[in-house]
Amino acid sequence: MAALPPIEFYQDNTKLKWVILAVSIVISIASVYYTNVLVEELKEREKQQVDLFAKALEYTLSDVDEENIFFITDEIIFKNKSIPVIWITKDNEYQYANIDLDEALSKEKRNIFLKQKVEDMAESFSPIQMTYRNESGDFENLGYVYYENSFLLTQLKAYPYIQLSVIAIFGFISYLAFNYSRTSEQNRIWVGLAKETAHQLGTPISSLMAWIEVLRDDPEIKNKGIVEELDKDIKKLRIVTERFSSIGSTPTLKGENIYGIINNVVGYLQPRVSSKINFEVYTLSETITAKVHAPLFEWVIENLCKNAVDAMGNTGTIAIKILRGSEGKVFVDISDTGKGIPKANITNVFKPGFTTKKRGWGLGLALAKRIIELYHDGKIFVKSSDEILGTTFRIQLKSA
Repeated sequence: MAALPPIEFYQDNTKLKWVILAVSIVISIASVYYTNVLVEELKEREKQQVDLFAKALEYTLSDVDEENIFFITDEIIFKNKSIPVIWITKDNEYQYANIDLDEALSKEKRNIFLKQKVEDMAESFSPIQMTYRNESGDFENLGYVYYENSFLLTQLKAYPYIQLSVIAIFGFISYLAFNYSRTSEQNRIWVGLAKETAHQLGTPISSLMAWIEVLRDDPEIKNKGIVEELDKDIKKLRIVTERFSSIGSTPTLKGENIYGIINNVVGYLQPRVSSKINFEVYTLSETITAKVHAPLFEWVIENLCKNAVDAMGNTGTIAIKILRGSEGKVFVDISDTGKGIPKANITNVFKPGFTTKKRGWGLGLALAKRIIELYHDGKIFVKSSDEILGTTFRIQLKSA
């Protein structure tokens, strides 16, 4: 039987998340690309400025016209206020500009620092050689100019990644807020639906109780066991009403005998399902207790058993094992001999709206998960599933 898809809200929500993620990635890539283009343009401009700086130094070191030297040093060399540069003359003298260096250092320590800085600069950019033409027309070396990115360019390179980090953090916080808001809304819907159902059941139950008393006095029906079975169903309806009323309220957990609760559920279900369905309950100890709210826990067991009956097509065995685990845990495994759950659907079975039935809302397992994990602080999951061997659900509870 083909599985029906989950409620459209969840599908649309998943698609919306992927769309938002795709748009975010495109924006991020575009932002990084555009910033890198700007960085490359600024880097090229700074290189041109350093080339001009080197040419000015060449002219300064080789020209004897004091007026030209004053113009070059004042208008070109001293105008550089941002690009860190170090130039080494042919006499191995270190000069620098825009380098954060303690002036109180000795010349030896200063040269050591500048030498290390030059090595770092050389790893990023090739040095620019300064030359001049001597009187005989030959070029002579005046030294080398080393430089690195300005502080502004370094900041600009890091800016898109800082921006993306801020956007990511904001997106993560928004995602958490959205999920919390959605969960709160779902909780209100669950509670409203449950309490309204309990309210609507109240009137017909009262009416049925009255009719049972009428039937109890009918001599033709009195000794046929019909009234007794109807009375059991009325009690069951009252329990169901109590279960619905408990949704939305914090239930009081008590140490209950799990074997006794499960036997009660099996005893009620056995005569109401196919005679070809066999229930088996296994436990090493009939005194295993766990902290549960009995009416809600019975609901979970009943739901899993009914799902198992549907999976087996009204023929097969439902085996329930009660195990005492380590660290104060109690496990309840419910296995069937049905057709199993396809691997692709295992992660969806607890989603509201997911069902393999032609008729059904797909809320049973979703409610079971909420009851166990929200109210009992336990866990429920598909322990194993095979098309031949069937499916096993495991419930984990806290021992009493």
